[in-house]
Amino acid sequence: MDIIVSANGLAPGGHGVGGQAVWDGDGAAVILGRGGILADKREGDGATPAGRFPLRRVYWRADRVAEPVTALPKQAIRPQDGWCDDPADPAYNRPVALPYPARHEKLWRDDGVYDLILVIGHNDDPVVPGAGSAVFVHLTRPERAPTEGCVAFDEADLRRLLAAAAPGDFLTVVG
Repeated sequence: MDIIVSANGLAPGGHGVGGQAVWDGDGAAVILGRGGILADKREGDGATPAGRFPLRRVYWRADRVAEPVTALPKQAIRPQDGWCDDPADPAYNRPVALPYPARHEKLWRDDGVYDLILVIGHNDDPVVPGAGSAVFVHLTRPERAPTEGCVAFDEADLRRLLAAAAPGDFLTVVG
């Protein structure tokens, strides 16, 4: 299955870069990066990268949301889970255990955005320092603010997508 994501202007309410995801006769509204969609993604540019990315793994916050139904590999997020976003670090764009000395993101967040995460294969085979890190599919913010380069879904829509997804599937972002 190919999940096709494209931009379609401002998100409802005028906040963020809106888009659409379609897959196997289904679809959903999404929120994209504040920098729009770029073919040449760089660390910190706020853009959602254009390209075709394999679906890798699902994480969920078990103390807040139910385990997702999916054929993809999955694991519950722990308080010590992080993701390195420091291009100078050998673990760049890889999961890390916290505390971690280099710059990183916490996966265990207070805002709920990472309560459900789909990791895609952006800049991971091989990892190129500075070409973008922690580009995930995750949950929208209540105000539907733009992401830092990820693709955000409402929870019900992301759960529907995960239920249809399987190893060997791809997320294709067109811009």
